[in-house]
Amino acid sequence: MSGYDVTEPRLRCVLPFEAALAEVPLLRRATAQQLARWGVSAAADEAELLVTELATNVVKHVGEGTAATLILEWRDAWLRFEVHDKSRVLPLLKSAACDEECGRGLHLPAALAVDWGTVLTAAGKAVWCEIPVRAGQAGRRMGRAVAALENYLDSAGSALRGRGRRAELDETAIELIADLLHWTASRGHDPDDILDRAQMHYEAEAGAA
Repeated sequence: MSGYDVTEPRLRCVLPFEAALAEVPLLRRATAQQLARWGVSAAADEAELLVTELATNVVKHVGEGTAATLILEWRDAWLRFEVHDKSRVLPLLKSAACDEECGRGLHLPAALAVDWGTVLTAAGKAVWCEIPVRAGQAGRRMGRAVAALENYLDSAGSALRGRGRRAELDETAIELIADLLHWTASRGHDPDDILDRAQMHYEAEAGAA
């Protein structure tokens, strides 16, 4: 389900809100409650995380007090999240230094969602993303991985930057795994055994998905 399409959703919920940090917990709660009504609570953790990022970006980059709308849609095996606001300035996904706020808000949707994007609308713009209905454990692990990679990249400074975001995160993952293997070896563990055990966990969870 790529791109910004207009096919009819199975179910749809529209939640107008005012861009303010105090509104974000309310949106998270409303999202979880709506998914529970639809019977797709397995994806609630990922949904709340994405809704938080999308709504917070409106506060930071469009302005506090701005009128916005969150739209939740369930389309067969997919959940779609759209945040509409009145600004026609499209956000950019770019590498940001650790002390920069601008540009970091789309990294999590880009990494966690199956598909995402931005589009101009008649009233402004929409930022949207989609996740599988049964994201569950795999989605939670992806979220933790993104957070770990972002923190590691910040600590690495400029050494790993300048490759483009996708290549940057790929290289960061390799460096982080290498560091973890050094750490396990320093504690007397066999790095190959650690890798084998991690692979077993991955395959077991992937097979159960």
